Amino acid sequence: MTSLVVGHRGASGYRPEHTLASYELAARMGADYMEPDLVITKDGVLVCRHEPEIGGTTDVAAHPEFADRKRTVVLDGSAVTGWWVHDFTLAELKTLRAVERIPAIRQHNTLYDGYFTVPTFQELLDLRIRLNRELGRDIGVFPETKHPTYHRNLGLELETPLVRILRKNGLDKRGAKVFIQSFEAVNLKDLADDHRVEVPLIFLSSASGTPFNDPRSYADYLTPAGLKELSEYVGGLGPDKAQIIPRNADGTLGTATSLVEDAHAAGLQVIPYTFRAENSFLPAELKVGTDVTAYGKAIDEQITFLRTGIDGLFTDQSDIGVLARSLA
Repeated sequence: MTSLVVGHRGASGYRPEHTLASYELAARMGADYMEPDLVITKDGVLVCRHEPEIGGTTDVAAHPEFADRKRTVVLDGSAVTGWWVHDFTLAELKTLRAVERIPAIRQHNTLYDGYFTVPTFQELLDLRIRLNRELGRDIGVFPETKHPTYHRNLGLELETPLVRILRKNGLDKRGAKVFIQSFEAVNLKDLADDHRVEVPLIFLSSASGTPFNDPRSYADYLTPAGLKELSEYVGGLGPDKAQIIPRNADGTLGTATSLVEDAHAAGLQVIPYTFRAENSFLPAELKVGTDVTAYGKAIDEQITFLRTGIDGLFTDQSDIGVLARSLA
């Protein structure tokens, strides 16, 4: 099977993340899937944002009418201060504009600050239909439920509206180009058991720590026994790329682990995250110069990982992922 190129938050290396402009550019660059992170508004509409806190990804701080919405909440055990999607109706959210999340590294993207709205998940699916017709191919979607336990505790669970929208758009069926992903294994098991979705589920894992409200660590889930258990209700893994090839103490790439082989033995696909072109994110031997914002040897990094047998990769620069795939 050809490795998949997943446009991580769209083409977020070139446009502010989770905007229709970012998703469209990823598709035009050849990404097989567009990846939205999903959170939910006060009136129950799924929208595309990396986090429910939007102080760093929108211009909400410049809107005096929303100054009193800034507050501190406990998000997955940590106190976080900011503005929260679930405190806004969709109509209110649409008055805001997206901004670049990491302007110190992606200064070029700040050119587009203030031009794009926060899209709904349905708007992304509508964009997909238009692009499929124009480009003559079937572009997939790879939604992630963000902080599902947190949202459920607010009375704004994500799973039901997600499944409803997929079914409304004819995408909850075998063969549809859809994966649903989450960092919470319990959330995925609920989706498999209660909602009986027909599309594959992907368990995202961090290189350290535990899923929220889960006694088991990510490392526990990625043992051969844990992978076998996961395979009963998920179709694949989305690991931190360091779980495929860790870095040495000096920041260079180390020796590949057995995770790809172990996951494949359990019948699971492996699609690691996140591949980015800037020196700031690259292993030491692939950096070029000392400017952290400059591009390094990102193609070489992705080729190295693709040759471990991974089934795809999440990348902020879809064109680089497509080229690396052709050379691996």
